[in-house]
Amino acid sequence: MTDRRIFVKVPASTANLGPGFDTLGMALSLYFWIEMSGSTNGDTSINLYGDGLNGIARDKSNLIYKVAQLVFNEAGVSLPELSISMYSDIPLTRGLGSSASAIVGALVAANALIGGPLSDDNLFQLATKLEGHPDNVGASLFGGIVISAWDGTRAAKVRLEPHSQLEVLVAIPAFQLSTEKARHALPTQITMKDAVFNLGCSSLLVAALASGQLDLIPFAMRDRLHQPYRAALIPGMAEILDNATEHGALGAALSGAGPTLLALVDASSTRKEELEQFLIDTLSKEGIHAKTLWLQPCAKGPELEVLEGPVAAGYSFLERVKGEKGI
Repeated sequence: MTDRRIFVKVPASTANLGPGFDTLGMALSLYFWIEMSGSTNGDTSINLYGDGLNGIARDKSNLIYKVAQLVFNEAGVSLPELSISMYSDIPLTRGLGSSASAIVGALVAANALIGGPLSDDNLFQLATKLEGHPDNVGASLFGGIVISAWDGTRAAKVRLEPHSQLEVLVAIPAFQLSTEKARHALPTQITMKDAVFNLGCSSLLVAALASGQLDLIPFAMRDRLHQPYRAALIPGMAEILDNATEHGALGAALSGAGPTLLALVDASSTRKEELEQFLIDTLSKEGIHAKTLWLQPCAKGPELEVLEGPVAAGYSFLERVKGEKGI
């Protein structure tokens, strides 16, 4: 398999969308690229490109390598030495599914490398167990908006096509927030009243996204399960969630465990600049510098290409990535 190279492009994701804690995910037009092949010299090599992968392991403790070996073990294949290259535009530990994208990329690439013995559902189950919840991995694996449930043993999902008028504005603070720290901020118990409130909002949000009734999103994106408890970790967050709709957003939420904040926007809105400035100014008042990006919901899951023979031999991973990015 040393003459076969697998090239995979995986979308980022946002999870929860407010009330859908650990159950709702949406793929976003920000990407992670990976190339995988069998080693040509008998040793594993891991090449990192770009500025978004600082601190990532370059040996067999690397997440991509370990996930690939899980696929091989599942399929009963031995392929201990690999050549792996990766490039990411998804910032690490910012709430945009960087680990989920890496897991999905590794699963898809490794499966393709050995001829695709595992089904998409097999990969989804593996990804969910690795990530600990199905929302981000489901979105990155299937694209679009994914509603999922996991009982600790098996995950199930339904995928929705994103509304054509839906846009996403993210504000990415210049600091990292680990998922572990964000989860430690959550209470161990909640009231029945708050549980029912979130069930109603989450159900309504799914129905609004499925039916295209974007006017219901401001009402449906409210949350009492996790965002109020995490607000103290991100100064300015509470003000943004409370007031973003007054500046042109359909709704706002903490993206995953944060610290990235997200606003859903109608593409036809004339208030995009106002909304973007509101997010920047609100965080700036708290001494937080944030990068804003306008993104699209990504309707596609991983884009996969298998290169073999002379084509693979003359192929440059970095040049391919630069070509896709237009740089």
